[in-house]
Amino acid sequence: MTALLEVHNLQASYGHAQALFDVSFDVKASEVVTLLGRNGMGRSTTIKCLFGLLPVKSGAIRFAGQPLDTLASHQIARLGLGLVPEGRQVFPNLTVEENLVATARASHDRGSSRKEWTLERVYGFFPRLKERRTNLGWQLSGGEQQMLAIGRALMTNPRLLVLDEATEGLAPIIRAEIWGALSELKDEGMSQIVIDKNVGALLKFADRHFVMEKGKVVWSGSSDALRNEPDIIHQYLGV
Repeated sequence: MTALLEVHNLQASYGHAQALFDVSFDVKASEVVTLLGRNGMGRSTTIKCLFGLLPVKSGAIRFAGQPLDTLASHQIARLGLGLVPEGRQVFPNLTVEENLVATARASHDRGSSRKEWTLERVYGFFPRLKERRTNLGWQLSGGEQQMLAIGRALMTNPRLLVLDEATEGLAPIIRAEIWGALSELKDEGMSQIVIDKNVGALLKFADRHFVMEKGKVVWSGSSDALRNEPDIIHQYLGV
């Protein structure tokens, strides 16, 4: 199967400090992959490069066959990449509904049979957002803000959804609700990249995993393969 996203030998730096060293991975259509590792190992830096938030020093990023590494962030988003950023980053002084429509775009796949994400569809997906639609962003709970961050990304009608620590700091019952929502998206064929510390949930949910250590991919494989290598989980994830 042809990859939707291809990352080859990606290198990036913060000033003179190199952060990524020849990072390579891919995501196929309708596939869920993870970037795993401890904090500071390059996962979020990789995401910044995907979205044009950090310059690529060398290497290549291609999405649906088109190079991304020379494009601006807004151009990348228009191609069909949707980001649920770490820390949610909802607009605190806008209402839920204003947050959702602020960056909304029509579907990028005009010929696709996939159902378009609209305001009403997001409200159906997260009913709590409809109940709180006139509340300001800062008035929401952490779980509600996370639902809003996911809903806002869906309103861009992405072909690939990227989630950076989507369940961090949430109560167990809310985490379960978020995992359920992401599983529904997978069932609908939404390609996803997920960064999260909950290895147990990821082993049940994701198709493939890429483990990062000090800016490099040090292991990759399926959920079954990772489940059968507890030493990898312990050594690189501390679990």
